[in-house]
Amino acid sequence: MPRRIHLPSFFSKWLLLFCALSILAGAAAGFVYWSISDLPAVKSLEEYSPAESSLVYSSDGKILAELYLERRTFIPYYKIPDHVKKAFIAIEDVRFYSHPGVDFIGILRALYQDLKTRSIAQGGSTITQQLAKMVFLKPERSVKRKLKEAAISIQIEKRYTKDEILGLYLNQAYFGTRAYGLEAAAQTYFGKSAGQLAVGDAAVLASLPKAPSQYSPFRNPEKAKERKTTVLKLMLQNKFITKAQYEEAEREPMPVTPHYRKYEAPYFIEMVRQELEAKFNHELYTAGYKIYSTIDSSLQKAAEEAVTNGIVAIEKRTKKGVQAALIAMDIKTGRIRAMVGGADFWKNQFNRSTQALRQPGSAFKPFVYLTAIEQGMTSADTILDSPISFKGARPGHPWTPKNYDGKYHGAVTLKTALAKSLNTATVRLANRVGVDNIIETAQRLGIRSNLQPYLPIALGASDVTLMDMVCAYSAFATGAHVKPVFYEWVMNKDGMPVSEIKEERTDLLSPEDAEEMKKLLRAVVEEGTAMRAKELRRTLYGKTGTTNDYSDAWFIGFDDHLVVGVWVGRDDHKPIGPKETGARAALPIWMEFMKKAPLQTPSNQNP
Repeated sequence: MPRRIHLPSFFSKWLLLFCALSILAGAAAGFVYWSISDLPAVKSLEEYSPAESSLVYSSDGKILAELYLERRTFIPYYKIPDHVKKAFIAIEDVRFYSHPGVDFIGILRALYQDLKTRSIAQGGSTITQQLAKMVFLKPERSVKRKLKEAAISIQIEKRYTKDEILGLYLNQAYFGTRAYGLEAAAQTYFGKSAGQLAVGDAAVLASLPKAPSQYSPFRNPEKAKERKTTVLKLMLQNKFITKAQYEEAEREPMPVTPHYRKYEAPYFIEMVRQELEAKFNHELYTAGYKIYSTIDSSLQKAAEEAVTNGIVAIEKRTKKGVQAALIAMDIKTGRIRAMVGGADFWKNQFNRSTQALRQPGSAFKPFVYLTAIEQGMTSADTILDSPISFKGARPGHPWTPKNYDGKYHGAVTLKTALAKSLNTATVRLANRVGVDNIIETAQRLGIRSNLQPYLPIALGASDVTLMDMVCAYSAFATGAHVKPVFYEWVMNKDGMPVSEIKEERTDLLSPEDAEEMKKLLRAVVEEGTAMRAKELRRTLYGKTGTTNDYSDAWFIGFDDHLVVGVWVGRDDHKPIGPKETGARAALPIWMEFMKKAPLQTPSNQNP
């Protein structure tokens, strides 16, 4: 006999099931609403500004350095080559141009594979979802975050074009080896810009965002090559490239070593970096500033070659370990056009052009002669060059200065005394004009170090920096002190100036006194210790400097446009070598540089 159904009981069970499902659906809906109730406004992507490297430019528009915490240079989406975009789409999100931000087909496929393999191996995140996760969400694994990711992705797709989304993703993605964004990755892995990437290059870079360390060609070249091939096969399968392009891309070599950007003009860049870091803090490395420096790239190259060649020549005559420094400055504006602070920045970052305090020897003598000129003497007036002694530091031990060659010349003009670098005549002159006055003159012209108030100062017995000496000699050239300028503009990524350096020029010498000083310094080249410089066949002025034990050799000189200083020595203050004077050790470096220096001041191409 058929079983009878008790209708009230049957309907009550279905009612309970329906209620339970309704409660679950409501709870799920509530959970979804709670998950996405605090979504960020995706319009903020229009103002989104990832950390971007700052670039330092030379005065002639070349990139000298890239300063960054995350190496990144923004590239507009419309400048990304089509084959590069397709490489990423092939491996990351092949339905990118057709889905609404969430690839439901991809999710079902991934779910099927996960169930099939009883694991959670398949992803399913679209490029849009990865962008949402990078910019808006924390790297946590939860259902709530996945719901947010999907909701944000759909909103992004409604507001931005596919190419804009892809461009944002490629500028944000991490590629390993401290490279953030496509442009930095192209530079780091291939030493070229994104616009120059070949198909094979693009396939290598498209392999990286999923697992930068695992697929790094530098760490795992075999895995990287396999992954590159996978990307190329997907590109071919989806008709993004032809068979011929595929085969050519397969033959393209894999990168072997990273292309880390080394500073050009490294001593100069490090000095500017420290100055700007004090002003901008961490923004210097994240704000994408463009820093327009005063360095002329051709002059910088000439300076580095001159210093290197000079050290090699000196070390053929002496022991190894010689250092040298060079500064070239525009005499009218104070713009630093070239700077070398030592033999090799990458071995030792100590900047001998700005940080080293060394005795200048006879290169200090012009301050004595300027003091005399300002007191009414002229280059034609005479001073006695003969033996003389002064009270020494210890009782019974007089100080008796001697000339370099041990000879004396009797009454000589100031012009001859400086040209021949006569020590006794100079000390007599210093004694006449007063040590305190000489110190005042030197400090007024820009010497900032502590100068000892004793007569040996006349022969350069107090420590100074090369930078200060170069600045002071610019006053001999023009009659005015100019503050050294290392950069002129700092622009933000929108092209607006955030810092500007103005020239600071102070008139110090009368035209007559400046002209007398130029007569004296011209005589050093024409008939004195720097006669070798006459080979350059141009009007030059300057002064050699040598310390008693040959531990320091100097030449500082100028033409009508540049003042250039060269120092040679050893970091431990030991002698350079026998007879390594300013004329023998420093002057040849100066001359080699000046041979390549233009006869007119280079003009800046900065904004």
